[in-house]
Amino acid sequence: MKKLFELMQQDALRSKILSCVENVSVQPCYVAAGFVRNLIWDDLHNRTIPTPLNDVDVIYFDPSEIDSSGQQRIEAYLNNTMPDINWQVRNQALMHNRNGHQPYADIIDAMSYWPEKETAIAVRKISNQLECISAFGADTLLAGKLSHNPNTPIALFWQRVHSKNWLNQWPKLVTVPNHCDPDTLFTK
Repeated sequence: MKKLFELMQQDALRSKILSCVENVSVQPCYVAAGFVRNLIWDDLHNRTIPTPLNDVDVIYFDPSEIDSSGQQRIEAYLNNTMPDINWQVRNQALMHNRNGHQPYADIIDAMSYWPEKETAIAVRKISNQLECISAFGADTLLAGKLSHNPNTPIALFWQRVHSKNWLNQWPKLVTVPNHCDPDTLFTK
């Protein structure tokens, strides 16, 4: 994690985003997915300019919320604070409804259903310190792997790999499983 924390601190935009999220009233609140993953993949590919962020995924877990109004309030605050960012705020306690699962126990349990193991990682800033959580650890991410999460359909994994163009954008990545032919999973 030391490498991840060093990279986060060296990235001015990510540092500003983490400070902004630290001030959200609902805590703990993390920045997840591509915000973390892409930074590591860029470093593994020796990129000096970070890949632009399509969006910034902010996650938290509040089982007392019954609808998306809390997410919307947080997103409005973040948009007001940093309007140039495409914020995507999701209460992971509500995501089981969209995904057709039983209710998640906590934020790590929710992340354990994300399609790629390397995406199921999040970071937050607390009093000038960084904290990282992950459903699967960071070893495969730091090793440049892109792994299917067996809790999700393999077709969804390959659909995301294909639609997001990850293997062209970061050609050194190794997919796990690497024996599948993703082209056979799509209809032409």
